[in-house]
Amino acid sequence: MTNIAHPQHVASNKTARQNESNAVEPHSGWINPSAPRLTPLLRKQLPWFPRTMLKILGGRARISAPNLFLTLMRHRHVFRFWARFAARLMPYGTLDRVDCELAILRVAWNCRSQYEWYQHVAIGLDAGLTAADVARVTEGPDSTGWSEHQATVIRAADEVHETRIISDATWQKLSRRYDDKLLIELCMVIGHYEMLASLLNSLGIQPEEALKKRVLEARIGSHLPKSS
Repeated sequence: MTNIAHPQHVASNKTARQNESNAVEPHSGWINPSAPRLTPLLRKQLPWFPRTMLKILGGRARISAPNLFLTLMRHRHVFRFWARFAARLMPYGTLDRVDCELAILRVAWNCRSQYEWYQHVAIGLDAGLTAADVARVTEGPDSTGWSEHQATVIRAADEVHETRIISDATWQKLSRRYDDKLLIELCMVIGHYEMLASLLNSLGIQPEEALKKRVLEARIGSHLPKSS
């Protein structure tokens, strides 16, 4: 993990590097303080209702992100309403699950957010992505192997990150597959995960050990060209 980079170096990461364990990271590294800026609460510090919410999120919603949730529970009022909104987008949104995860993974990569990337590598694999698909996300929309629609979803994430707007050409391509509701939802997914990546980076939330193990076992880097 790297320390926080100067803003002028926090731009795009068009290529990936792999380490000895076949994990991948942007060439500029992940943006993350070396330690959490706010320590996650202990479960025993939580009242009954927040503990119940954690069980629901980890069970019915199949989301395991204790370091994130236990940190945000320091502001329980905001956490409660954010969790409902976030769950409505993922996993209970109406976008195709693979499309949704491709968009989120590309956001995480663009924002150099290690926690978001690790979480959604695991979630994406469960949703139907292969390790090779995840590796291709690091190469962007022009990587060989995407369908035209998948490339367009990834390009939309890039455009929002770089220019804060989806271009007319990309919008027209998305409209071939998406109705008005899905177009709105894709914009909200991309925007929400851009916000969340900034939060994760700024708070220094660290990936859980079990999550790191799952991602390393996927050997994402082994699917990248040797020249990367």
